Amino acid sequence: MLGIIGAMEEEVEKLKGMLSDTRIFSKAGMDFYQGFLWNKQVVIVKCGIGKVNAAVCTQALIDSFDVEGIINTGIAGSLNADIDIGDIVFSTDALEHDMDVSALGCEPGMIPEAETSVYSADGHLHETALSSAQTTGFKGKVFSGRILSGDQFISDKKKKEWLVKTFGGLCTEMEGAAIAHVAYMNHVPFLIIRAISDKADDSADMDYPAFKEQAITNSVALVAEMVKSYV
Repeated sequence: MLGIIGAMEEEVEKLKGMLSDTRIFSKAGMDFYQGFLWNKQVVIVKCGIGKVNAAVCTQALIDSFDVEGIINTGIAGSLNADIDIGDIVFSTDALEHDMDVSALGCEPGMIPEAETSVYSADGHLHETALSSAQTTGFKGKVFSGRILSGDQFISDKKKKEWLVKTFGGLCTEMEGAAIAHVAYMNHVPFLIIRAISDKADDSADMDYPAFKEQAITNSVALVAEMVKSYV
């Protein structure tokens, strides 16, 4: 069984509409929709925006359902000039860019006393995502690389430049690394999928509302195809 997590209602509503034999379970103030997509059992849930919501949701999902993998779908701001609005990024790994205890001598993003602060995505889920993008005939570009997460909507060009210089991420959003962190601690394979809605710069506050729906449509089609082809 795959678990599918989205941050916003728009990100999961279309996927929930594809389910058959749906049952709803509630935990931690969240509704988990268990059913069948392409005759395969899945659980779909909206976690809400931000790292704490994402972490709580992921742990509840793992505790309540026998998930063999987690897909986190959503939208993000591009940190790379080659990655345009509408393109898709698959995580190779993820980290929390707003973790900062540099005053204690740690590098930005490093979690003190933790085994790691960078969480690697599952290779099989990654390969499934790549092949699914081809199967759906996705017309945008597909990238694989590091995804950054923090409790911040990035709309400042200087902050974007700092994120690229410091962490080398391809895109930035607000949930993925928290989901990756919890999945890692529970030894559950995961993959973060992000459709690009803005450039995470001074134009982000204008681009995000205009292109959010397009980005969500792209990610939903891809996730549905992933479930169909996942073995």
